[in-house]
Amino acid sequence: MTSLPLPLRTLALGLALAAPLVANATNGYFSHGYGAKSQGMAGVGIALPQDGLAAATNPAGTALVGNRYDFGLTVFAPKRSTDIIGNGFGADASYSGNDTSTFLIPDFGYTRQINPDLAVGVAVYGNGGMNTDYGQNPYARFGATGSAGVNLEQLFISPSVAYKVNDTHTFGAALNVAYQRFEAKGIGLFSGFSTSPANVSDQGVESSTGVGVRLGWIGKVTPQLTLGATWSSKISGKFDKYKGLFADGGSFDVPENYGLGLAFEATPAWTLAADVQTILYSKVSAVGNSAASLFAGQSQLGAANGPGFGWKDVTVLKLGVSHQLRSDLVLRGGLSFANQPVPQSETFFNILAPGVITRHVTLGATWTSPSGGELTGFFAHGLGETVNGSGSITPGNPPGFGGGEANVRLKENIIGIAYGWKF
Repeated sequence: MTSLPLPLRTLALGLALAAPLVANATNGYFSHGYGAKSQGMAGVGIALPQDGLAAATNPAGTALVGNRYDFGLTVFAPKRSTDIIGNGFGADASYSGNDTSTFLIPDFGYTRQINPDLAVGVAVYGNGGMNTDYGQNPYARFGATGSAGVNLEQLFISPSVAYKVNDTHTFGAALNVAYQRFEAKGIGLFSGFSTSPANVSDQGVESSTGVGVRLGWIGKVTPQLTLGATWSSKISGKFDKYKGLFADGGSFDVPENYGLGLAFEATPAWTLAADVQTILYSKVSAVGNSAASLFAGQSQLGAANGPGFGWKDVTVLKLGVSHQLRSDLVLRGGLSFANQPVPQSETFFNILAPGVITRHVTLGATWTSPSGGELTGFFAHGLGETVNGSGSITPGNPPGFGGGEANVRLKENIIGIAYGWKF
């Protein structure tokens, strides 16, 4: 693959260093989409590449968007909170996790056509993350001190290559370099339930880098209908400073995920698109393993195949539409629906990670200037959702926590702007 020009290499490095600004929590903790055009259509993009961020969804799209640059910036504003009710230790109260309330997420895409059949590119983007920041610690009545919360950030740098086999079929591959950062604070009470008590909480920021691959195909099966498929491997990660918190001695992998998509050109002005994406959270021990064994005193944090957050796999249906209103103006909209990753029995530990949103509504638009530059904006709203605990706080004294329920909730607004141009 040809190397990027020096200004682009510098920009990619700068965005990588901006990782502390990246935090997201939509479909579990993955972003609902990548690139401003896709995000205005609920994240669809497996069969509908639209800009230089195409490889973040399906690397086959690298060969279908031409020579272009794209720069974007997103403002992410989540609202997360929890209620504890019926607790025998007197923890009943409502707790706000919004002491940190706004996050900036930059992204960048570049694609270049080497010849009519071969293209290369690079996409730099926030894959996802999770943040809670409780000034009033929900675990204080159980022995915790200070403010509480976690901060997980994921940044991807994905160089890609795509090849048009013929006028119908395009295949692509991307190298996914994942940079993760994590910090936990105010949860020292769990040290007594850990294989490594000194590595559960308040150890500062720890980082991890791993590498995986994403493969993709896009096929134009009729003049109006395009299909797509993509798969991304699991990416290994480990936070040594928190080896007493996460299962398998601090292991925290990016989960395997895959999807199918279609795009239908109903008329020259109207395009309908849909994606189905599955994220295998259950295959990552730190995320998918239940915490029930921890609270029953049967297992310890940090142990091999030890307790986690109990998340289920997530399957997301994304529906999007775009309309070429004028030669210089495209309007977009979308809806997405997912199953709930957080079981009612797991809400006590998920006070730290309330990734419970399952529905999104999005709007977007692109205006093309007379010089050819494309200014895109979008707005996405994650409809507020609450998971009420059911048997979520174990009764009795340790390993119990006095019984009752933890109810967790999350809603969010996302606003983004991007500028792109062809060259």
